[in-house]
Amino acid sequence: MIRLRKILLVEDNPNDIELTLEALTKQKLGNRVVVLTDGVEAMEYLLYENKYAGRERENPSVILLDIKMPRMDGIEVLQAIKKNNELKTIPVVMLTSSREEPDLKKCYDLGVNAYIVKPVDFKDFFDAVKHLGIFWALLNELPPNGGLKDE
Repeated sequence: MIRLRKILLVEDNPNDIELTLEALTKQKLGNRVVVLTDGVEAMEYLLYENKYAGRERENPSVILLDIKMPRMDGIEVLQAIKKNNELKTIPVVMLTSSREEPDLKKCYDLGVNAYIVKPVDFKDFFDAVKHLGIFWALLNELPPNGGLKDE
C-alpha cells in the first residue's frame, strides 16, 4: 500500500483555506492537509520545534505557501526552506494573490517549484487547486525519505 504524505498549506486567509481544502477534498486526494496560518509556525512545523517537536518525522509531499502572512512572510519561509539541506527538496508552490514582478522573480531566484496567482474567480481558483493537488501530491516523485536523513 502506498503511504500518502501530507500536504502543508500555509495560508492566513480563512476563505482561501476553506476553498483550498474543499478543492482538494473534491479531488478525492487521500493526502491529509496540515493547515498553518503564518510563516513562523510553518518553520516550527518543518523543523520539529516547540509544539511540533514530537510529530512524526516526515516531510510533506508539497508546501502550498502564501506570500503575504504575519510574522514571517512566504518569501522568507521559502528562503529558509531552500537553505536547509533536509528541507530543500520539498516542492514549494507559491499560491498567492501577488502579481508583483519582484515577488515572482524573488521566488524563482530562491528556487520555488511553481508560482500560482490565485484567480479571483471561484471556479478558476477551485480548478487551479485541484490540479495542483493531483500533480504535487500524487504524481510528483520525491527523493527517498523525502530528503530526510536516515536516523
